Amino acid sequence: MRTTPQLASERLHSFRPRCLLEALPFVALNCMTDVVFVDTNILVYAHDADAGVKRERAIEKLRALWKADTGRLSVQVLQEFYVNVTRKLTTRVARSTAREVVDTYGAWVREPTTAETVLRATDIADLAQISFWDALIVAAAEQTGAAWLFSEDLNDGQSIAGIKVVNPLLVA
Repeated sequence: MRTTPQLASERLHSFRPRCLLEALPFVALNCMTDVVFVDTNILVYAHDADAGVKRERAIEKLRALWKADTGRLSVQVLQEFYVNVTRKLTTRVARSTAREVVDTYGAWVREPTTAETVLRATDIADLAQISFWDALIVAAAEQTGAAWLFSEDLNDGQSIAGIKVVNPLLVA
């Protein structure tokens, strides 16, 4: 089993959450068992040296997911992460560091993206009126059995395909 990853240029501090989403009072979940799927933007913020408070919040939530062993993501998220942090950030992450992050978070990929996942995403895109790429995230989250989707791109509080969207970067 992998240990909690070291975020770019930072040592992780001890973090013992009582509840994964304790800062979000409207959320009632079993903190020990509910799976949380993480969208690319949350992972990127955690490694963006210029993201300020958003970085701190993203790091905090990712730490909690590591501690609870409830974090999930897809290969799509890892691909998007690598491109964004090595090419699009003002302060870019070194490729070697980005590769280490991809390797570490690879432990959260529990289901392959299949043709069925893609077809389900097309249905979700039509039903929820969201982009195909966002729908592919939702389809992957659904495939992993996630109850929650951490994302800044989708509407906080929205439920798509039975998965509740939470923006963990918002102030409670």
